[in-house]
Parts: sequence; structure tokens; C-alpha cells
Amino acid sequence: MSVATKTRIKEPPKAEARGGENRREALLDAAAAMFAAKGYDGTSIRDIAGAVGMLPGSLYYHFKSKEDLLLAVYRKGVARFEEAIAEALGQTPAEPWHAIEAACAAHLSTLLDGGDYARIVSPEFVRSFPPEVLPVLNTERDRYERHFEKLIAALPLGAETDRWLFKVSLFGSLNWSQTWYRKGHYTPRDIAAAFIAMLRNKEA
Repeated sequence: MSVATKTRIKEPPKAEARGGENRREALLDAAAAMFAAKGYDGTSIRDIAGAVGMLPGSLYYHFKSKEDLLLAVYRKGVARFEEAIAEALGQTPAEPWHAIEAACAAHLSTLLDGGDYARIVSPEFVRSFPPEVLPVLNTERDRYERHFEKLIAALPLGAETDRWLFKVSLFGSLNWSQTWYRKGHYTPRDIAAAFIAMLRNKEA
């Protein structure tokens, strides 16, 4: 085997040569920031690539289209919510009301942190996305909501309570807080405790 052959074998894969996973994450962060600031339609591939010092054509090595990049940003945003509630539930007693309150507090902490990903996954922002990507986004949203459906299924609710309506009213309250929340008065934990207390009192 020649020295030249050995050198070729040791060359890094193309993904590594072009920045690999680190470059992909940088693109996601840049896209999230620009989508949040300028909207999906107001952001170009050139804008995103330029933010990370990349030529526009090189971005397509990581994402096949602008829509594909949007979906990846959205999935990363949803994953942050999932990680937050998983961590919260791991630190909370299994008692159903405590568990749903912890999940709501984690959801709110992620939603209200002011980050770009939180804004991207908010229902109001999603309405501005291209119609062709909505089915995939809705699948991601539904998967996330199933975590809460399991928690709601464990609650000792009255037989007359519609658990689907319970879920949508809870999510409506949680997500609407993004429009009125200001730091310094209530914490996400305060808000979650108040929402759950009101729902629990209705069941009493």
C-alpha cells in the first residue's frame, strides 16, 4: 500500500471537512434567529449562509431546501420542550396533579425564555409558514402534545370532563401567556401552579 493511499484513507469524511455537525448546528441557530426576527418569507438562504460565513450553495450540503431547514429548526425547538418536561418529570413525584403542574412549568419556562426556537414553535408564528410544511409541523406538535395527553389521562377527573377539551384549554392558556408575560411579576412556576389550581378547583 502506497503512502498516497494511506493518506487518502485518513482523510476526514466530507461532512467533517465542511464543518460537520457543528456547522449544521450553527446553521440551525442562525436560521432560528433570522426566522424569528425577519419571518420565514423575509429570510433568504443567502442571509442564513452569510451569518455563519458560508457560501449559499454550501448550505445545501446540509439542508436540501429552505423548507427542509425550517423543519429542522422546528424539530429542534420541539425537542427543547420535550427535554425540559422530561427533566422536570424526572425530579417530580408521580402524583398526577404534581406531574402535570411540573410539565406545565417546564413548558412555560421554555416558551417564555425569549429564545428564537421558542418563538418559532409558537402557534401564532407557525401560521406564517408555507402551507406545504404544515402537515409535518402538525405531526411534530401532536407528538409533543401526547406527553401531556398521558399526564391528563392519569388525572382523577370527573366522568363528565372531556379530556381533549381539558388539553386544548390548558395549552391555550399556556401558549397565550407568551403575549402578555413580563419578567418580574410571575415566574413560569407561579403561572403553572395558578393554571393547574384553577383547573383542579373546577374538578373539586
